[in-house]
This record gives sequence, structure tokens and C-alpha cells, in this order.
Amino acid sequence: MAVEVVYRSSRDPERLFMDKAEADRHDKMLELAELLSDVLRNAVPSLSEDQGEELGIYMARNRDVFAKAFKNQPDALGELSTQAEAE
Repeated sequence: MAVEVVYRSSRDPERLFMDKAEADRHDKMLELAELLSDVLRNAVPSLSEDQGEELGIYMARNRDVFAKAFKNQPDALGELSTQAEAE
């Protein structure tokens, strides 16, 4: 019988990872998403909790693109438009 080591995210216990670093990255992404969701819902009170959560996760998953855009490269956001069209 083989033994496998798996890692579980503390913020998403149903997801399993084969690599600790990957589980940590996922956990940090979810933490950022939660913080972004809170900020967005405070800024736009009409935003529902589900919408805030979806936006927070979207922004956290694409944090590199948003970081470029906030550092005087607004054209970087075009990557997200291209990606959405491809899906």
C-alpha cells in the first residue's frame, strides 16, 4: 500500500494539494480575496455578499495584472479582456 502526502488549505479544507507551496499560495490568494471583498462591499454598499466574494476572488487570482495596471501600465488590463473573450 502506498502512502501519499496531501496538503489542505486552511481556508478551503475541501481542496487537496500535492505540494505544500501550492496549498500556501491558494490560502494566501483566498485571504487576499476575502480582504478585497470586504473593501469592495464597503465602497459599494449595494454589492451583494456573493458579488463581493466573486469580485474579490477574481481580483486576487489576477493580482499580477492588476498590480501592473496600478503601476502606470493600464493597458495590462487588456489581458483580462482577452482572457474573458477566450472563455
